[in-house]
Amino acid sequence: MNILVTGGAGFIGSNFIHYLLGDGLHDHIINFDKLTYAGNLANLADVADDSSYTFIKGDIADKTAVEAAINDYHVDAIVNFAAESHVDRSILDPDAFVRSNYVGVSTLLDAVKTFKVDKFVQISTDEVYGSSRPGEQFSETADLNPSSPYSATKAGADLLVLAYFKTYGLNVNITRSANNYGKLQFPEKLIPLMVTNGILGKPLPVYGDGTNVRDWLNVADNCRAIDAVLRRGQAGEIYNIAAHNYAKNIQIVKKVINHLNISKSQIEYVADRPANDLLYSIDDAKIRHELGWQPRVDFDAGIDQTIDWYVNHEQWWRPLLGKVKNR
Repeated sequence: MNILVTGGAGFIGSNFIHYLLGDGLHDHIINFDKLTYAGNLANLADVADDSSYTFIKGDIADKTAVEAAINDYHVDAIVNFAAESHVDRSILDPDAFVRSNYVGVSTLLDAVKTFKVDKFVQISTDEVYGSSRPGEQFSETADLNPSSPYSATKAGADLLVLAYFKTYGLNVNITRSANNYGKLQFPEKLIPLMVTNGILGKPLPVYGDGTNVRDWLNVADNCRAIDAVLRRGQAGEIYNIAAHNYAKNIQIVKKVINHLNISKSQIEYVADRPANDLLYSIDDAKIRHELGWQPRVDFDAGIDQTIDWYVNHEQWWRPLLGKVKNR
């Protein structure tokens, strides 16, 4: 297939492109990315000259650019990773999130309809469900209850995707994954922020008392899940992707501290951000049963490997530090 990967220079997008180029299926990957602060072509420097890979700088909210890419490369499928994704930034500047996460998706869907693209996969988030109660897991049919401008724009986009399935019969899917971790993640997110600050001897800022709980999914496992949805997902269906590796934020921070062998005195508790959800927990039985996917990466080993990657790749993250807010 000719697969348009939007936001392919970001964290999950670049890992997904590496996955596709290594799966032996000989797809042609077109990476369409605006290269905002978190878009980094260094993530894909090793495949830049691959004949199966093409990069186009473009904005998914730009109708002309989107249609040209789809038409010029005879695109068969689109996987949309392009999004503003940092909750803190959405609180400070919601407009950028509305343009990218909602208007951009609308532009892509119109192009899918116009050019009769065979498949569209929207990459969403478990945050659209809002906070879970202890013992509660949200299935794909749960009500949406987003808490931040970020998750609200993702929820709105999900509803738009489903509307295009119902109204126009487009072959669409939505994936909603747990918190991803792994290599190539922009160093404002929790694990890379803690690792890089720890190496630099800077404070390790922890929101509130650090007891907010997240489910941690290795990005490699998420890429396999998204690929399964791309190739075998049933039209109009949503698929939750989880790992059930639940940990409090402070537990993750302490894992970093122990692995780096640095002092706990670097921890700095800071005021919690507004509407910070206490727990995300989703039921992913559907993708496991229908598509045969399950996570493979051991949580403790995966976290250790991720920390080591940042330790061994200072040349990758040091040039990015000036773009990180609130360091």
